[in-house]
Amino acid sequence: MTTSASRASSRSAARVSSPLELAGFEPRATGGSDRGFGAFFAVVFAAIGVFPLTVGGQPRTWALATAGLLLATAIARPRWLSPLNRVWVRLGWVLHRVVSPVVVTAIYFGTVTPTGLVLRLLKKDVLRLKREPKVDSYWIARDPPGPSRESFTRPY
Repeated sequence: MTTSASRASSRSAARVSSPLELAGFEPRATGGSDRGFGAFFAVVFAAIGVFPLTVGGQPRTWALATAGLLLATAIARPRWLSPLNRVWVRLGWVLHRVVSPVVVTAIYFGTVTPTGLVLRLLKKDVLRLKREPKVDSYWIARDPPGPSRESFTRPY
């Protein structure tokens, strides 16, 4: 008979997706306080409500009413906002798990790969990795010379 604890441990053992998790660090998304959550979204809905006034329109009463309700709940009964806060934190975690790899991949293939291709086309060796058998040393002489060796004995 399989217990829920053994099923949970087998699921977590099968799902290892980052080096931090391999090292034993298990990220736990903890939201802010329920009162802070309510106050934040009250400000967001208030901004949505008054934004049309900046362009000469009518205020959005539904957004202002929502802002007032959220603010009153955050002040009087913040615990009532706890389920919404948990859903919001989970949504943020799911978005992180999806968006972060997509953004990193886009940055890599949008900047690093084209830069490498252009450098190869131009036959540039920026890191000086090509082997040059005729050279006595790969050491790069500094002109003017850097700091003295004595300055490195006690760097802190």
